[in-house]
Amino acid sequence: MATGSFYNFLLVFFVALGSFTYGFNSAIIGSVLGLPSFFKHFDLDLEGANVEETNRIIGATNGMFAGGGMIGCLLVPWIANKLGRLRTIQIVALLCVVSAAIQAGSVHIAMFLVGRFFNGIGVGMVDVAVPLYQAEVSPAKTRGRMVGSHGFLIVCGYAGAGWVGYGCYFLTNEAVQWRLCLALQMLAPLLLLAGSPWVPESPRWLCAKGKNPEALAVLEKMHSHAMEEFYQIHLQLELEQSQQVNNSWIEIFRKKSYRKRLIYGFFVQCIAQSTGVLVVNNYQVLLYNGLGLYNSTPLVLYACYNSWAAFMNWVNSIMLDRWGRIRIMTVGLIGCALSLSCFTAMVAEYGGTENKIGNGFGVFFLYLFVTFYGGTMDASSYVYCAEIFPTTIRAQGLGFSVMGLFMMTLIYTQTAPTAFAEVGWRYYLVFITIPLAGVWFLATFLPETRLLSLEEISNLFGDEVAVDLAQMSEEQQQAMEADFRANNPNLTSTVGHESKDVSSTRIESTM
Repeated sequence: MATGSFYNFLLVFFVALGSFTYGFNSAIIGSVLGLPSFFKHFDLDLEGANVEETNRIIGATNGMFAGGGMIGCLLVPWIANKLGRLRTIQIVALLCVVSAAIQAGSVHIAMFLVGRFFNGIGVGMVDVAVPLYQAEVSPAKTRGRMVGSHGFLIVCGYAGAGWVGYGCYFLTNEAVQWRLCLALQMLAPLLLLAGSPWVPESPRWLCAKGKNPEALAVLEKMHSHAMEEFYQIHLQLELEQSQQVNNSWIEIFRKKSYRKRLIYGFFVQCIAQSTGVLVVNNYQVLLYNGLGLYNSTPLVLYACYNSWAAFMNWVNSIMLDRWGRIRIMTVGLIGCALSLSCFTAMVAEYGGTENKIGNGFGVFFLYLFVTFYGGTMDASSYVYCAEIFPTTIRAQGLGFSVMGLFMMTLIYTQTAPTAFAEVGWRYYLVFITIPLAGVWFLATFLPETRLLSLEEISNLFGDEVAVDLAQMSEEQQQAMEADFRANNPNLTSTVGHESKDVSSTRIESTM
């Protein structure tokens, strides 16, 4: 079974600067909402006569972002298939820089919301493009850990946003307080854009475009047993393309195995957001206010919360290749629902009171919640959605799945200010009942993908696999390899040594 080189890990973590961009840009609004200078600058009032208008604007800041994210998810498949995975990452990095500059330079609330909307489009695209690229360059043996870095860096972005907000709270210049928070959204995508010329294109995209020598060269730089992997990728793509199923949305939904993948990917992203994770995160400072905590204390708790979540995401990525995706997510949904139940009880009983013990337990259960979510759901959901689709529709399938994330984010965060004002702690009941209801579907229907190559995963959904090396004898592999060499006599390997015919590299039975 192929394993990734240090160069492979370096590439995966470098493009995860896009993941950090998504996390930081998503969470920075939580820090900004903890800065009184932001409300003062835009004449917003959390307690006076204009509180309803303020709640609508707060909801709009998250709603515009999530709505933009949905659009980005729909745009990115076309760009990724047409221009390539790498070019897509470069385009969205530039969009994130420009939209962040608009937000930081806002002179009125409408300008801020426009910037937030376009930033949502950018991070929606990057939230698809990064795991798409990572999945296509990662070997099966370590794909969970590699693609899991997407979730890990997302939450590092959350943590970074928390600490930036805490630091900016102590700045004396009120205009710089919130503008600096928003301006720092540009840092990670600028670094990604600057380093992107040294990042190779996805070998699977190159192979799909008929650029076989380039695809093999990229694989040899990254993986052991590169020829074995190239052989499997090439023949699987030939098989998929021979079936004459184009990648139009109508045809994708018409094919049963593809439709099943779309449903499962969309479900995973929707159920992950139905734990209430972004409502808890984006309104966390206001939640701490409801527990009687004010000034800089909510901001430092928010920063610590996201730092702990980042660590748990790293734990999640390490566990994926050992314990599997479905088992981990099942445990996570139950744990999230139970810990949020306890948090809800604390808010219902002690919210707004001076009871320090009760409020302290409220904070504890909030941290327990993110321990479960970060340790089981965050990285797992992206890994699963990135690997269940065949190469020909992977960009569209992942885009459709992540659109579910932004759709549920839009619904939950847009309604949150009004819901908290009208029904208070009862709003959390939504995030307890829905995950518990989804556990059965997750555990019963979704197949486990651990340690399978992207091509072999097609077997789980009833599609034909051109080469299932794990089920073939050495003699069968040699016979198929000989046939492949006969049909591709001009394919050569040129990485790390003088040019040689690929026939000198035998496919080893190691999977």
